[in-house]
Amino acid sequence: MANAFVLNAEERERAGKGAARATRRAGRVPAVIYGDKKDSVMISIEPQELKKFIQTGSFFAHLVEIKVGKDAHRVIARDIQMHPVTDRPIHIDFMRVSKGVMIAVNVPIHYINEEASPGLKVGGVLNVVRHDVELNVSPEAIPEFIEVDLSGTELGDSIHISSVTLPDGVKPVITDRDFTVATIAAPSAVKSAAEEAEEDAEAAEAAELAAAEGEGEASEEGGEG
Repeated sequence: MANAFVLNAEERERAGKGAARATRRAGRVPAVIYGDKKDSVMISIEPQELKKFIQTGSFFAHLVEIKVGKDAHRVIARDIQMHPVTDRPIHIDFMRVSKGVMIAVNVPIHYINEEASPGLKVGGVLNVVRHDVELNVSPEAIPEFIEVDLSGTELGDSIHISSVTLPDGVKPVITDRDFTVATIAAPSAVKSAAEEAEEDAEAAEAAELAAAEGEGEASEEGGEG
């Protein structure tokens, strides 16, 4: 687990769309801190400071400490609204978290050792079913990412969550099935001999049927003459 991100924020006195627009015109990103049975706090954040954390790719799976004056809030980012044209953040929701309370977060999956996969070496393709996985975890123990080792995987193999090593105390949110995170698929250009033989047989059968129908039509035309 990495150290918490630290963001410096300023408190906003007013809520609402008008106040949020005014905050953005002033060059800052409006946000709100809520939860943990406490009053919500309206804040604004300097966009460049925020940007470097968003670009890590683990912003939603990382404990954040937001400093507002003399107060500090332990939070998790829950939602980011982006501008439809500029793709810049225009509002963020942060949820307070308490020590010892389990929360659900989406943690990125990193696939490693592709060069040690026999299936990939012979032309197979890594079909990523999940780029992240939702985990139940303590805020203090959120992993930055989960690694899936592809060593030894063969064509046709499926990698399930049960084969992924998770940190102690970390469990998938989905518990009713052993879901797939990735497969080693054969490329579309590669076909098995059985598939080729089946296609050849189907083609030959179609050709014979067409020839038979042609002969039948010729016989009927001859009889009519």
